[in-house]
Amino acid sequence: MQYKDYYKIMGLSRNATQDEVKRAYRKLARKYHPDVSKEKGAEAKFKELGEAYEVLKDPEKRAAYDKLGSNWKAGEDFKPPPNWDEGFEFKGGGFPGGGAGVFSDFFEQLFGRAGFHTAGREQHGFHMRGQDSHAKIYINLEDSIRGATRNISLSSPEMDAQGYVQVKQRSLNIKIPKGIKPGQHIRLSGQGDPGSGGGKPGDLLLEIAFNPHPLYRISDTDIYLDVPVTPWEAALGSKIKVPTPEGNVDLKIPPNSRQGSKLRLKGRGLPAKIPGDFLVVLQIALPPANTDRAKAAYQKMQQELDFNPRLSLGV
Repeated sequence: MQYKDYYKIMGLSRNATQDEVKRAYRKLARKYHPDVSKEKGAEAKFKELGEAYEVLKDPEKRAAYDKLGSNWKAGEDFKPPPNWDEGFEFKGGGFPGGGAGVFSDFFEQLFGRAGFHTAGREQHGFHMRGQDSHAKIYINLEDSIRGATRNISLSSPEMDAQGYVQVKQRSLNIKIPKGIKPGQHIRLSGQGDPGSGGGKPGDLLLEIAFNPHPLYRISDTDIYLDVPVTPWEAALGSKIKVPTPEGNVDLKIPPNSRQGSKLRLKGRGLPAKIPGDFLVVLQIALPPANTDRAKAAYQKMQQELDFNPRLSLGV
C-alpha cells in the first residue's frame, strides 16, 4: 500500500486553515473536472483530489491523518504504525463505513473501518440529545482475565476561531469488565457530546482491542500458546511445565504426538458464561546437528528408523 500526501495533492502546507482547504479544493476542482478539463490525466487527478479533500475538510479525519506524522513520502510503501488510532475520539461525522472502490486502499486502511459510525441526534421538542462519540483503546489480555481499572487518555479534534484544527486531551478512569473480548464496547453514559436545549449528553463508546502478547494469542474466548517440545518428548510422551496467564501448570504430552497437535485445558481461557479454553499447540523443535556427536545421533536414527514423511505424496 502506498502512502498518499494529501497536503501535497492539494498544494497546501500542513498548517493550512480549513478555509484555505476549501479554497484550494474549489480552485483545483475547476481545473481538473473531467467534464471541462483538457489536462492530461484530469479524471485520475480529480479523483485523487476528491479523496484528499474528503480527509482534510473534516477536522476529525484530518487530525487522525496528521497523527501519522510528516515523515512519509508520497508513493512509498506504507503500513500504519501499531495502535496509531488508540484513544482518538470521533464525534459528529465520523469515518465513512464503506466506499470500497471509490477511494484508495490507503484511505480504506485508515478510514474505511467499521466501528467509527456515529449515532444521529435524538430530538424531542426543542431538546436535542448530544451525539455519541467513539474511541478505540488497547488493553492487555490480563485486564480481560482479571478485570481492571485503567486511566485512559483521549484525543478529540476541534476547530478554533481561526480555522485551525486543534486536538484537545482528556483523561478518564474506566472499569474493564472480566471477559471482555476484542471488538466489544464499553459504554460510558453521558461522556459523549453535550446536548442542546437542555437535552441529555451523548454516550462514549470505547471499542476494545488487545495489545499483542509475547506468548498468547486470542480466538473468541479461547487462548492459544505455541509450546516447543523435543522430538523424544513428542514421540515417547512426557510431562512439562507450561505458562498460563494464571500461572504455570503441569501438562502431560501423550506419546506419538505430532507437530501442531492441540492439547486443551478446559475453562482456562477468557471468563464468560461458558468460559473459553486454553489450548497448547505443540511445535516440535529439532536439535541442531552442529557437533560430531549430534551428527552421529542423527545418522543412527536414519539407519534404525524406517520413516518416510513423504509417503503420502507417493514419492
